[in-house]
Amino acid sequence: MSERCTVRIHGKNLITAAQEKGVSVERLADAVARTGLSRQDAESAVRNWMGDRDHPRCKSEDIRNLAAALGVEVSRIARFESVYRFSRGSPRKAKLLVDLIRGKNLVEADTLLRFNIKRAAVEVRKALRAAAADAQQANADENALVVSQSRVDDGPRMKRFHQKDRGRAHRILKRMAHIRISLEEKAGGGRRR
Repeated sequence: MSERCTVRIHGKNLITAAQEKGVSVERLADAVARTGLSRQDAESAVRNWMGDRDHPRCKSEDIRNLAAALGVEVSRIARFESVYRFSRGSPRKAKLLVDLIRGKNLVEADTLLRFNIKRAAVEVRKALRAAAADAQQANADENALVVSQSRVDDGPRMKRFHQKDRGRAHRILKRMAHIRISLEEKAGGGRRR
């Protein structure tokens, strides 16, 4: 079981912030130009990031430089993502919880997971709290954070056998899952009921 947290660019938010501030792609490329990345490659990278393609991989330093060039907070153009890998449990069971919290604000999603009796709720909540911790470091408003993406991918399977009579064996598959939760700051603060 390993946990990995990343901060990624949210392409649509980057485009709207650049249009509001009147900042061109070339100026953003100047802010991102770093060692090993030429001016032309930086411009190509900024265009990719605006199209929600994470190639080349956007570093947290790049996000800070883009936010400084735009004159906005990092949380305005970023998506905070956490991946809980190799969770011991079936992906099918974890998908029920992930679908439950998608679109909800952080406080409501955390409360739903805290009081849920399913075993997978512990791992999903760990991934949610890890993404929230990254957002908190970027000075994001906790009340405006919304679960923008949540999904469960299949992990590897451990193959075991259960002994049966007359020398037979029945196969047992112990499944694992990769839980991915993304938070982003929205003005409305999530779904209202």
